[in-house]
Amino acid sequence: MRIDLHTHSTASDGTDTPAELVRNAAAAGLDVVALTDHDTTRGHAEALAALPSGLTLVTGAELSCRIDGVSMHLLAYLFDPEEPALLAERELVRDDRVPRAKAMIAKLNELGVPVTWDQVARIARGGSVGRPHVASALVELGVVRSVDEAFTGNWLADGGRAHVGKHETDPFEAIRLVKAAGGVTVFAHPAASKRGHTVPESAIADMAAAGLDGIEVDHMDHDPDTRARLRGLAGELNLLATGSSDYHGTRKTVALGEYATDPEVYGEITRRATGAFPVPGAGGA
Repeated sequence: MRIDLHTHSTASDGTDTPAELVRNAAAAGLDVVALTDHDTTRGHAEALAALPSGLTLVTGAELSCRIDGVSMHLLAYLFDPEEPALLAERELVRDDRVPRAKAMIAKLNELGVPVTWDQVARIARGGSVGRPHVASALVELGVVRSVDEAFTGNWLADGGRAHVGKHETDPFEAIRLVKAAGGVTVFAHPAASKRGHTVPESAIADMAAAGLDGIEVDHMDHDPDTRARLRGLAGELNLLATGSSDYHGTRKTVALGEYATDPEVYGEITRRATGAFPVPGAGGA
């Protein structure tokens, strides 16, 4: 059984539409895929409508959080998307994305880069605008060679020359909100140091005590030694250890299913969830 619990569509910063994503997941031989766009569930309906027979969809989102000045992402699975408090918080984060992107564009213009809002909006294709769309604009303009190269101190990384902060949720509040909506929480790529500062293990322990369910261990941004260390930490803290591709379509090189979650861990996630349930495909359009 092949299970990938972290993917993105054009509803946020992926390049596959939700329908394309589930079809590609089935073609890649996955049995279960989670759609976890940034701070939005907007792609779920399209993914469900197109869900192929033999593939199960786990609905979710990747929530933007910040603790002690460090940005982090929290994967939330199988929550009630209409629960008012969590919905209001997601909307706060999402509504901050457009002014943030425009402020980054202004900084880039000051640095002599001729990026425009129209260009970034075109790249976003109606999805929730984020830094990867601005990064893709820099690639289009030939300023950098890749999206990863845009996420450096020279450009868009935290503290970089064109970086602009955004509204981010306190992770303890996010855990509380997701739990209240019947969902399950997993700390995404907790040791992805190439993205910037990482959260200390002491803070992960505090989150575990507050109800965090798991940490994403097997991920493209974790080398083998890091994965081993995180697996040990998960054991010490009684956290679930997941694995996922963090697939973004052509925006990243990782393939669907390149990293996967153990079926027993997936089963425990579904047992803990009460806000929503995995949906088996019946042969979508």
